[in-house]
Amino acid sequence: MNILSAEKLAKAFSEKTLFRDSSLNIEDGDKVGVLGVNGAGKSTLLKIISGEEPLDAGKIITSNKAIIEYLPQNPAFEKNVTVLQQIFKSNSPIMNLLRDYEHTISELEANPESEQYSKKFHILTQMMDQMNAWTIESEVKTILTKLGIKDFDLVVETLSGGQRKRIALASALINPADLLILDEPTNQLDNDTVDWLEKYLNARKGALLMVTHDRYFLRRVCNRIVEIDRGKIYSYQTNYEKFLELKSEREESDLASDRKRMSLFRKELEWMKRGPRARSTKQKARIERFDELKETKSVQGLENIEISVGVTRLGKKIIELEGISKSYSEYKLIDNFSYQVKRDDRIGIIGPNGSGKSTLLKMIAGRILPDSGNIGTGETVKIGFFTQENDEIDETLRVIEYIREEAEYLTTKDGQISASQMLENFLFPPADQWSLISTLSGGEKRRLYLLRILMSAPNVILLDEPTNDLDIETLTILEYYLNDFSGAVIAVSHDRYFLDRVAETLFIFEGDTTISRFQGCYTDYYEKKLQDISIAKEVMAKKSMSKSSSANLSTGKLKEDNADKSSGERKPTPLKFTYKEQKEFDVIDEKLANLETELKETESGIIDASSDYEKLQKLFSKKEQLENEQNETMERWVYLTELFEKIKKD
Repeated sequence: MNILSAEKLAKAFSEKTLFRDSSLNIEDGDKVGVLGVNGAGKSTLLKIISGEEPLDAGKIITSNKAIIEYLPQNPAFEKNVTVLQQIFKSNSPIMNLLRDYEHTISELEANPESEQYSKKFHILTQMMDQMNAWTIESEVKTILTKLGIKDFDLVVETLSGGQRKRIALASALINPADLLILDEPTNQLDNDTVDWLEKYLNARKGALLMVTHDRYFLRRVCNRIVEIDRGKIYSYQTNYEKFLELKSEREESDLASDRKRMSLFRKELEWMKRGPRARSTKQKARIERFDELKETKSVQGLENIEISVGVTRLGKKIIELEGISKSYSEYKLIDNFSYQVKRDDRIGIIGPNGSGKSTLLKMIAGRILPDSGNIGTGETVKIGFFTQENDEIDETLRVIEYIREEAEYLTTKDGQISASQMLENFLFPPADQWSLISTLSGGEKRRLYLLRILMSAPNVILLDEPTNDLDIETLTILEYYLNDFSGAVIAVSHDRYFLDRVAETLFIFEGDTTISRFQGCYTDYYEKKLQDISIAKEVMAKKSMSKSSSANLSTGKLKEDNADKSSGERKPTPLKFTYKEQKEFDVIDEKLANLETELKETESGIIDASSDYEKLQKLFSKKEQLENEQNETMERWVYLTELFEKIKKD
């Protein structure tokens, strides 16, 4: 079923065209990820579709009674309200229904004989049943808890930006909608919460349209990719991996077309230089064609971000943390932590929000001091600190002025490169370099801020949530740069893909002042964590089976003792399988092997059916069913095997 059709869309700000003559359809069941470089118009497209931003041209048609729910990148909040009040004040259908229901009850209590309010009460009750509105408060609290908000009576204004964003996300998720629109939903969420959100969105019915730069999130949630590229909107009915292949093929085709266009442009230019009189229809057509060719943007070089940065020499002593501790009020974040940073360290820092990750980076950078312990920094260390906020940017400056404040030229292994050239490499063409920073999008400001830090030629780089607001292409090039960087890198990030590409060691904040270390990337850590959970469950299952067996054996012995007392003699009963247990034990190994084979075939089917959404849903459901059956069979195998061993001993 078609939910929304956007036809011949056009939108521009000042002289910058975001997109033109572009169309987009959204069907029920579509889970669409919107991609594009910072400033391409991703958030603007979401605002247009949600009705928050007007179009310059084109039209949007929604299906009859389609409900759209929108989470902006910077949501607005009520003043002087608690967490629950904020959510219940939102103008969603359920909230309106609840208010209408409460008003009707009040009127009915005041006018118990009123037929009008009695009928309305009956209708509203049916609607409440249909929309499951009775349990709305319980569901809201459940989602808030999953998102890390556990105190529902806190005043929203007193919370951090990240906490407020999670409250807005909860409000968007709880409201039933045919189309859910999310702008950067994973920003400021920790890894465990992102895992939960993935599962929630995969299980959710209806369509989804979102902007995100989390590549694992894109791969696991989205079955369709929409890209805004050089003023056009491209749609790919596929997952993220296949999109990368199709985009590469499209760009190769565009380059071939671009070369043909430039050849034709040169011929037309020669003809124009000869001074055509433009009197005939044929000549007018050629002039129009020349103007069209002249206005067409070349595809070459528009998206090739290259980072070429000089590095300051680094001595033997880098940074030494000796027994550092840090508390805020009575809440201790870090307790007696020690570590010696090495020249080639690639450290990723993960953990719950508010556990002290950013605090650790700020202490390393010298922005704040530890309560106890020492931090020693080598004389040659030059730290580049990419903070989570852009507070250090003076938005009254022009783009090139901001970069020149740091360095006019940068010496690299290939020679000198100017500030203007570096800006071009970072997708700030000469025409945009004299723009005021205040006119840039949030992502463009982050990219500019990153460039300023790299222009300082650091030899130790600290990154606090670098994946927030940076587009995927900038992140990809940054990842390649960090892999070749000859100094130490320490990054706080919730982006699992980024951590896999960059980190070789993890600092895990456990949320109780404990910081554990893991040697490996994030996927290695996650798989180890799942393995540990599986082993713990198996141990618990064995203990449970062992207790059950002991209880059964004790009961049997009690009956045996009672029989001996009544007969006056002991008659031990040998332990053995029941008929049913024997049959089950004879085939259980084969059953486990068959389940393993069927599970592998199902997983292969999931990979092969990556672009068939309906088939994927069925296969994922089958996989979950097989895994549950495998776990139950394994528990049964443990019990029967232990019983068999005891029978052999007897």
